[in-house]
Amino acid sequence: MGGLHHVEVWVPDLGRAERSWGWLLGELGWTPEQSWPAGRSWRLGPTYLVLEESAALSSRRHDRLAPGLNHLAFHAGPPPVVDRLVTEAPTYGWSLLFADRHPYAGGPDNYAGYLTDESGFEVELCASLLAVGD
Repeated sequence: MGGLHHVEVWVPDLGRAERSWGWLLGELGWTPEQSWPAGRSWRLGPTYLVLEESAALSSRRHDRLAPGLNHLAFHAGPPPVVDRLVTEAPTYGWSLLFADRHPYAGGPDNYAGYLTDESGFEVELCASLLAVGD
């Protein structure tokens, strides 16, 4: 009880979103679940994520700095995996945010890659770090 059931993200261009998000979700262990003309979904355990180019969109532009969802943060494995994903991401339409502070843009104890896709959606790829003494 209380865990996240699903997230639905409305995108302005499903083909472009499928290229970027489909690659990233696959790399993170999510599996494709459903496909229909206006959408796709991926599942990881009990949680699924939907990308949909809805006919009811009120705008074709996403602004992560406006009220609403700023970003999704994913567990991405150890730092070398985060580094590999950040390196490969531009091939799939992602750009590195906060490059001057990468990989510690979230602070000295937060090894992560912050990416934005061509539609302006942001993801945070959080590295798993072992505590000192582990």
